[in-house]
Amino acid sequence: MYALVDCNNFYVSCERVFNPALNERPVVVLSNNDGCFIARSNEAKALGLPMGGPAFKFREILFKHRVAIYSANFPLYGDMSSRVMNTLGGLAPGMEVYSIDEAFLDLGGFGLIGLEAHARTIRRAVRRGTGIPVSIGIAPTKTLAKLANRMAKKDPVFEGVCILNDESEARAAMAGMAVEHVWGIGRRHTEFLNRNGVMTALDLADASESWVRRHLHITGARLQAELNGRSCLPLELVRPAKQSICTSRSFGSAITEQGGLEQAVVNFATKCALKLRGEGEVAGMVTVFACTSPFEERDHRYWGTRTVALPVPTQDTLAIVRAAEVILNDIFKPGFRYKKAGVTLDGLVPLAGSLPAPTLFVREEGREASSRLMQALDAVNSRYGQGTLRVASDASNGWKQRQERLSPHYTTCWDDIINIRP
Repeated sequence: MYALVDCNNFYVSCERVFNPALNERPVVVLSNNDGCFIARSNEAKALGLPMGGPAFKFREILFKHRVAIYSANFPLYGDMSSRVMNTLGGLAPGMEVYSIDEAFLDLGGFGLIGLEAHARTIRRAVRRGTGIPVSIGIAPTKTLAKLANRMAKKDPVFEGVCILNDESEARAAMAGMAVEHVWGIGRRHTEFLNRNGVMTALDLADASESWVRRHLHITGARLQAELNGRSCLPLELVRPAKQSICTSRSFGSAITEQGGLEQAVVNFATKCALKLRGEGEVAGMVTVFACTSPFEERDHRYWGTRTVALPVPTQDTLAIVRAAEVILNDIFKPGFRYKKAGVTLDGLVPLAGSLPAPTLFVREEGREASSRLMQALDAVNSRYGQGTLRVASDASNGWKQRQERLSPHYTTCWDDIINIRP
């Protein structure tokens, strides 16, 4: 049996942990630059505020109902996610972290003590240890566990835990579930399936296997098998190594000068290099892009991008930043209002055993010096906060995103930790 543990309205729940006054009040969290809704409390959903809806279009509703509005605080959400996952890791023999707010658990063997009893123990442990409420769906396959989780979250009768023990329970659940809510079925597949009379998850489960394989290919065939209780998707206990690393942002206001754009690109390259070292990999290629808003007039739109190969695969921030600066100098065109930029690292391979033998132009002493420098850089920034030591050209905040309603970084910044006084 698999369990899918899903944090309820995760970003909103993180804000409520440190501000209990938000409980039972409509709350929304906004995307980058305070644009669209990316998380809503149940109270906010009841007001008709849609996921992805632009906040400016709902100003009257937000004001009338005193909706609490927050800018996305991703450092806080990431740290709270780690706390939730660490708690879950001690409650099951196997776990796959599926997303920032979801994890699959292996509950094989827990039938002896009762699946529901253990699921409710998990809910209590996560709520007590982190303050985050979760819903749990349990079934013989991961796809059915996803379906059960949706039922646990949507129907109060389950009180946060839904278990599909046998085929009859699974079929009854699938009969009431629209096919668009099946894990892995996107909008285009939904439209195609609906045109062909496949309206519910049960319709997909009962469809001809050859027809599903022909039109939905191997992925659809696996989903159908999973819906019929045949497990095809085992837990990924070890996360696959990343194939690329990207950092990109939309800017709070348009950038017209190359210097301002360079500061942003250097910051993105620095973050990519830090992530790269965290993965224990080195990169062989660097890509930089910069573009205007797609809503600019046609003659004022621009998208520039270029990729370069590094002489030697590296995880050195300085080498990656130098390459990014060279690319930006090549793609930058004056006269445009740049609204977004990003840096991507490709050609990733594990650090161990990946570097070529030293040559006349690549000395072993240089590699060792680079490694020691990066270790020192990461140690200082880890202790005193990211950005304590940084590349000089990453010195301005003029390009930063608009975050006018940002909550404190309660768990990731010493200055924002809550002080309790008698």
